[in-house]
Amino acid sequence: MNEERRIAVEQVDAVEAPPKARVEDVLDAPTETSAGVTETFERKRDYLTGFLQQKPEPHPAGEPGGALYESVIEALKEIYDPEIPVNIYDLGLIYSVDITADGHASVQMTLTTPHCPVAESMPGEVELRVGSVPGIGHAEVNLVWDPPWDPQKMTDDAKLELGML
Repeated sequence: MNEERRIAVEQVDAVEAPPKARVEDVLDAPTETSAGVTETFERKRDYLTGFLQQKPEPHPAGEPGGALYESVIEALKEIYDPEIPVNIYDLGLIYSVDITADGHASVQMTLTTPHCPVAESMPGEVELRVGSVPGIGHAEVNLVWDPPWDPQKMTDDAKLELGML
């Protein structure tokens, strides 16, 4: 156990790079199977060419991910509940946004309670804001109470803002 350990240092000028795997090395290379039969496999060189050149299909404007849909969501995020310092979209008050090809927007929303003081004015404000988005010809707001709103419908950002996380 009392053996003396020595560290040897060797100085070199360059190190040869290890060989890289190439498709050419695999092409037409004979391989032996478990049954002892030698087979030759051909691999096309351009097997990824079509995949890499594909462009993602654009989302229709009124579908989630489309420019018009995202503009409507941004407009909804500008509307704040007067009692809670969080926008109505992050509060989870917006249940759905549907946009037709001809620019008709339909928003299904709720309020925190049926006795909310802005029950009369909030749907009108939502309709005005959504209707003012360029590309929307007509906006319709449907106020629903089923399913009832609860704090679990809020986004994590809203919960963090309100100190609930």
